[in-house]
Amino acid sequence: MDLRRRLLGSLCLLLGSLLAMTTLIQLYSLRSDIRAEVDASTRLVNVLAAAGSAPAGDAGAVRALFAGAGLRHLSIRTADEPPPQRAAHPLPAWLGFAPPDHGERAIRIGGQLLYIAPNPESEIGERLHDTVQIWITLLFFSGTTLAVTWWCADRALSPVRALEAGLHRLARGEPDPALPAFALREFRRVADAITHLARTLADARGAQHALARQLITVQEDERRVLARELHDEMGQTLTALNVTATHLARHANMLTRDAVAECATDLRREIRTCGEQLRAMLKTLRPHGLHAAGLAQTLRELVLGWRARHTDIDFELDLPTQLPDVGELLSLTVYRVVQEAVTNVVRHSGASLCVVRLAVRAGGLVLEVRDDGRGLPAEGATWHGGLLGITERIAMAGGQLRLVAGPAGGLRLLATLPLPATQPVEVPA
Repeated sequence: MDLRRRLLGSLCLLLGSLLAMTTLIQLYSLRSDIRAEVDASTRLVNVLAAAGSAPAGDAGAVRALFAGAGLRHLSIRTADEPPPQRAAHPLPAWLGFAPPDHGERAIRIGGQLLYIAPNPESEIGERLHDTVQIWITLLFFSGTTLAVTWWCADRALSPVRALEAGLHRLARGEPDPALPAFALREFRRVADAITHLARTLADARGAQHALARQLITVQEDERRVLARELHDEMGQTLTALNVTATHLARHANMLTRDAVAECATDLRREIRTCGEQLRAMLKTLRPHGLHAAGLAQTLRELVLGWRARHTDIDFELDLPTQLPDVGELLSLTVYRVVQEAVTNVVRHSGASLCVVRLAVRAGGLVLEVRDDGRGLPAEGATWHGGLLGITERIAMAGGQLRLVAGPAGGLRLLATLPLPATQPVEVPA
């Protein structure tokens, strides 16, 4: 059952009960009014009959009959009584109705001369009494309606407190909102949405923890690789330099000019080798010159490096003839995404072709890394490792990432990266 039906059903039941109660009250009031009218008519007939049978000179007995008769709508007096002086009731005047003054009519019944005049006081009193009853009924009706509506709304919306408590649990970092089963359809939908949100938050927290672990692992791997390269390559080169310099220091007086020149040549060669090794390490840590002109050259060097190491994979690079000045941050993002994507192709795809394409579109850059390998697994992409790092980098740059199947198999990584707002976009023809 949904909330609308429950509220509507409760209000219909309430209104039906109140209408039935009002009908019973009106029927009871109608019964009382009919009985009062019949009794008043009977008393009038009895009084008139008794007045007609009274002796002609006994006006006191007739007055006693009229005084205790309890007549309605009429006033009756004997000939020896003065005419009654009644003030007009304010209610008819306030309603804009002034009853006509028909005056008294003389009627002889038996030996008595009676004066009869209309008296609206009793009818006005009855109407006022009925009006008060109607007002009491309406006030009871309205108060009961408000009270029951409040109770129904409070009872129907009571699950909101459970939903609020579940959201507070999620805000505190608890994985489960611990929501109860709801009878109303609307609250079941909200509960399902909160449960889905909880699963999404749990996945996001898991991805965040995985990314943090990956960053720590990458840092340690880079430090280990850097230490190994410094020890194995630059360490050997520096050792050779030290040996040559020591040889020159010990035998400086005994060496011929040709021997000194040969030692100097060895020193220059070792120093050049040391510089090349240092530049290669620095390029691995952070490419130099990432700007509009340097991005294209850096990507070419990256692809050439992979092409030289993996001759079983055909690497292709497609770049526009001119790139806008995208800034160092966006250039670094493009470089790292290409670096990680090509690494994934080499390690996991089993492809024979890898195409890297960068294009300029209105408002941003479009990067594509495509291969003809195995493609996505049947269960979909696994968002960890390098792919998680790519996703985070693109999100930090304000871009979007899509993974789709290639036209001839394999996988296409499509990244859309917005250009900086201050840079004009020049799309080459």
